[in-house]
Amino acid sequence: MDRDFLIDLFADFGPVTIRRMFSGFGISADGINFALALRGGLYLRADEASIPRFEVEGVKPFQYQTSTKTVTVASYWQLPERLYDDPEELTEWARVALAAAQRAAPRKRPKARGGTKAVPSSAATKKQPAKKTSKKNKPSS
Repeated sequence: MDRDFLIDLFADFGPVTIRRMFSGFGISADGINFALALRGGLYLRADEASIPRFEVEGVKPFQYQTSTKTVTVASYWQLPERLYDDPEELTEWARVALAAAQRAAPRKRPKARGGTKAVPSSAATKKQPAKKTSKKNKPSS
């Protein structure tokens, strides 16, 4: 799958952003990734509310092989083949996938910036020793 094919495929859904990701593409709308195009397949974001739709269609979650095991990514499921020829229903599935991605987004914890670490409240109440100043930092008289 190439970028132009994916843009055409999601044309009825609305504007999407296609970015290189791993060996394929990440597909997002409104800054939220809701689909992956990897290894010749298209995978939509899924959660407990939408996974039953995929199971009824008989499709599987995304999987990849490592040197020691098969890893299953349960949050992305293969798009049913019949939807490639049904843009109206594909649009509905894409909206459900975007909703699943939006529900998952608030669960992510923001990453600390600038090397600051959260301090447990019990540690914050302990008195910290005074910092020693080096000779270089002392004002000269």
